[in-house]
Amino acid sequence: MNAIPKLPLVTVRGVRHRYGKPQGASLLVLDNVDLTLSENEIVGLLGRSGSGKSTLLRSIAGLVSPTEGVVELPRRAGEADTTVSMVFQSFALFPWLTVMQNVEIGLEAKRVPKDERRKRALAAIDLIGLDGFENAYPKELSGGMRQRVGLARALVVNPSVLLMDEPFSALDVLTAETLRTDLLDLWSEKKMPIKSILMVTHNIEEAVLMCDRILVFSSNPGRVVAEIKVELPQPRNRLDPAFRAMVEDIYVRMTTRAGPGQPRDSSIPGVGLGMALPRVSTNTIAGLMETIAAAPYDGKADLPQLASELQYEADELFPIAEVLQLLRFAELEGGDLKLLPAARRYVEAEVDVRKHLFGQHLLSFVPLAAHIRRVLDERPSHQAPARRFRDELEDSMSEDYAAQTLKAVIQWGRYAEAFAYDEVADLFSLDNPI
Repeated sequence: MNAIPKLPLVTVRGVRHRYGKPQGASLLVLDNVDLTLSENEIVGLLGRSGSGKSTLLRSIAGLVSPTEGVVELPRRAGEADTTVSMVFQSFALFPWLTVMQNVEIGLEAKRVPKDERRKRALAAIDLIGLDGFENAYPKELSGGMRQRVGLARALVVNPSVLLMDEPFSALDVLTAETLRTDLLDLWSEKKMPIKSILMVTHNIEEAVLMCDRILVFSSNPGRVVAEIKVELPQPRNRLDPAFRAMVEDIYVRMTTRAGPGQPRDSSIPGVGLGMALPRVSTNTIAGLMETIAAAPYDGKADLPQLASELQYEADELFPIAEVLQLLRFAELEGGDLKLLPAARRYVEAEVDVRKHLFGQHLLSFVPLAAHIRRVLDERPSHQAPARRFRDELEDSMSEDYAAQTLKAVIQWGRYAEAFAYDEVADLFSLDNPI
């Protein structure tokens, strides 16, 4: 008699989500997303900033209610309900509590008896390698140790599914590598009380290193544009040609423009004021153009090779490449970054000419910068409070993204001398920068 196939642990169907204020403009961050998560697999959600990966994860965790669609944790016959626990990028520890108290807090909320709480917390702390630090406070711990506390806190409640939102991105390279390896060892040895892991990342190598399946998301809005099975045996070797080929393939998928009639991943021009911008300095922008213009690239660079030679992670390089594309200094296509003629003029120019050229492209291709300049030009005082623009941005994005976006444009505008900004008064003007 054939066994009845088990239901998935998580089912997501037709999820769409919008951010925005009531009666205001809204930003579609997820569009018609489907996902299933089964037992004994690690699944990665991979995409650039603004692709809605964290929003989807929070929807599964119950922290966000999607605008449309269904998120289900199916009840499986003869088994306990599917439960989830989450590990955050920012550690999210209570600084006034010890390691033990931080790990116990979820059990306390579930009203687990004190003796049982202590027993389970000690076991979780020992499991993730922090035995001996039970009475330490977060300020006494390194970043890697704090993230281990976050992991212990997630595991101690015995979840079915572990949700991880860029859990290694706030750590230095060596610490992140150690924690990834330890987590994979615990998973492969079945020492953790979980059935599956769903993780958000925009680090391509991390996704290939850890995951059994990878869902690649487009941006603005987030859609699943590819599902990739990773059938390389564990432990995986970053230098293995098959590993490198898969990384290269994903770079290509994430930078290839959509064909006719297909939705385009438009984290670049044409999305108006509702576009969240990364904080990339003008020095970094100029440095990347100069690097690609010189030998051995001579104007065109393969992104995986460029990331390796500059010792950048993919998630560090993508925002810079996207800003170059946004400003029409480069094209990002098929895993390559190709400089446009304007970039070559910029690289060859003197400082004042560079600033003028950058200002032309900033006001032509960054809608928020053009909007700020237009408001300043139209006002007799040539001044406007920054709060006015933050409010407009918050109609279509979170406060954090609005603040980040405005800070990016402030830095670019100051460099180009397109407008000035007084931080004390929180005021834009056309005055010459001090």
